[in-house]
Amino acid sequence: MPSATLLDSPVGPLSVTEEEGAITALSWQDSGQGDSALLRQAIAQLRAYFAGELVTFDLPLQVKGSAFQRAVCDAMLAIPFGETRTYGDLARDLGAAAQPVGNACGANPIPVIIPCHRVLGATGLGGFSGKGRVETKVTLLKHEGAASLLI
Repeated sequence: MPSATLLDSPVGPLSVTEEEGAITALSWQDSGQGDSALLRQAIAQLRAYFAGELVTFDLPLQVKGSAFQRAVCDAMLAIPFGETRTYGDLARDLGAAAQPVGNACGANPIPVIIPCHRVLGATGLGGFSGKGRVETKVTLLKHEGAASLLI
């Protein structure tokens, strides 16, 4: 059975969900208060990330979705902290078209931890599915020192 816990963050309250020993979701929805060693670890890592003390999350993740969705999430996980790629870059790496990659980025079930905010459009920021939309994406990119890419 899934369990979730909340964290107040610079981008609003975040709900982290775990199921069967893996993080399965991060959202801006109030999903209740749960507790487990993994949820405590996820909250500690998110706090460290927002404090500027962590650049790579080390958590077991389970992306529910198609093989393509999981491949796009793996490609996003490979983008280093403070760097960005375009939807087209990921599409070329995956041998796919940019639009399905963009759709998969928008359906990322574990944003922030799986850094979909690091994926930009060819001529602009692209979208962001979390609360605050593009403003949240900009906040995360600025936090990572990628703000010079936005000018």
